[in-house]
Amino acid sequence: MRLFNSADPNKNWLPYDGTVNYFGVVIDDTAAFYQSLMQDIAWKNDEAIIFGKHILTKRKVAWYGDTAFEYTYSGILKRALPWNETLLRLKGIVEQVSGETFNSCLLNLYHDGSEGMAWHSDGEKDLKKNGAIASLTFGAERKFSFKHKESKEKVDLLLEDGSLLIMKDTTQTHWLHRLPPTKATHGPRINLTFRTIEEV
Repeated sequence: MRLFNSADPNKNWLPYDGTVNYFGVVIDDTAAFYQSLMQDIAWKNDEAIIFGKHILTKRKVAWYGDTAFEYTYSGILKRALPWNETLLRLKGIVEQVSGETFNSCLLNLYHDGSEGMAWHSDGEKDLKKNGAIASLTFGAERKFSFKHKESKEKVDLLLEDGSLLIMKDTTQTHWLHRLPPTKATHGPRINLTFRTIEEV
């Protein structure tokens, strides 16, 4: 297991079978964006169907996009809301910095370190195959982990307030990722994952 704390956007932090670039802090006025996201996003408790049971999580989510995209994960159908001004500004910054383009954004609100995300890969059929996913962090600094599906090799990064991470190429095919719970973090974290939905 390796923990990286330095930002080098040209470096691939995965040893093989995918590409992860960490740009470090790309947002200057994080406090203003954080407040706007807290107040202006239509947050709802996340839902999932697990072993046939309907589960409601503490973690809250929201889904925005160019159009009212329908997006299914964990057995739940979601429909994208129209962009607001704050999200469009952030989308523009992320696209300019990364050189990628996106048409939607899934937001997660973790109230404290006890809330996280289990091992998974973003392999939903609606997502662009091998497309880039941009992860933008506001609030509490948290560890973010990758695990290779076959070799089980792990890579850990520390995601800072205002930082940008890009996952692309075959990362979702070969690697799992998660946000592990921690007792060291007490503050909230807002995560924006900009994606590209392909409509059939």
